[in-house]
Amino acid sequence: MLRLAWHVGSRAYQSAGDLTLRAAVALGASGLGRPARPMQLFKAYCIVLPIGLFAWWAVPQVHLVMTPSIDAWAVRRAPGPIHRGDLVSFTLINPLTGSKPLSVTKYALCLPGDRIAMIEKPSAIKGAFDGYYFCNGKLLGVSKPRSRRGVKLYHWHPGGGVMPSDAIFVGSGYKDGFDSRYYGPVEIDRLTRMEKLL
Repeated sequence: MLRLAWHVGSRAYQSAGDLTLRAAVALGASGLGRPARPMQLFKAYCIVLPIGLFAWWAVPQVHLVMTPSIDAWAVRRAPGPIHRGDLVSFTLINPLTGSKPLSVTKYALCLPGDRIAMIEKPSAIKGAFDGYYFCNGKLLGVSKPRSRRGVKLYHWHPGGGVMPSDAIFVGSGYKDGFDSRYYGPVEIDRLTRMEKLL
């Protein structure tokens, strides 16, 4: 035990002795035992700090898309009114997506005042129905009775035939996407307009 303590102590002493040499290298010295060159350190700061500040600003601006439901890998905020076909992001809280809120990016497909309709047709799954969603007579997508993992899905039933003035039907052309076909339109004040980067 004493031998172990001795070895640890001597190793710590040697490291402390090297500390001044390492500090000199950190301050721009060309190697251990060489004099410090503060101008080299200043030049390094002039390069590294702007890059670091730019990364600090840019990283929160970019949102990575982790789903195949839209044709984008990375998106960023794009202020302005939402139009048909725009990318929109919002926070989704739904038991089927887990206990934590999920950031979701979809397309704005059916806008306030548009005619919305859903027609049920028998599904390939016996005893179940698919929901065919139409906006102004154009097919938006088809809901399924079960997810790929076999979880039962409930499709949204639009009431009144017209989109509400404060919400947008969001989705994509991806048949397995989880969108307004299942949880209904999303309130406009929860949506952020986005644009594709990659």
